[in-house]
Amino acid sequence: MSHEQESTGISTYEGRQDHIPSLRLPEIESFANVYEGKDYTIDFTIPEFTAVCPKTGLPDFGVIEISYIPKAKCIELKSLKEYILAYRNLGIFHENVVNHILEDLVQSIDPKYILVKGDYNIRGGIKTIVTREYGSR
Repeated sequence: MSHEQESTGISTYEGRQDHIPSLRLPEIESFANVYEGKDYTIDFTIPEFTAVCPKTGLPDFGVIEISYIPKAKCIELKSLKEYILAYRNLGIFHENVVNHILEDLVQSIDPKYILVKGDYNIRGGIKTIVTREYGSR
C-alpha cells in the first residue's frame, strides 16, 4: 500500500471481491425431507476447509460448520463436498466464504433456519471466526 493510500484509507483490495456474490460454484443438490413439518437439526462439520488468501496467495485453513433446520429439502452430501472443494483454489476473504456458502445453501434448500460458521486457523497472530444465520429456530 502506498503512503497516499495509507493516509486516505483507500485499500488496494477495494473492488477485488465484488464478483463473489455472483460467483457460480458447483450446484448443491438436495433430496426430499420426508419429515417436513417436524423441526429437527442437521449439523455438518467440514474440518479441512481450504481457500486461498487473496492478499498473499497462501492457503487459508479452517473448519466450516453448518447447522440447519430443513423444510421441504435436505442437503445432499456428495454435492456439498464437491461444492466445498471448489473453494480450494479460490482467492476469497473469510467473511465472503461464510456469506457465499450461506446464500448458496439458502438458494438450494430454503431451510427454516441455517447457521454457517467459519472458524479459521490462526494467521499472523489473529484468529478469525465468521458466523451468519438465516431464518428462525
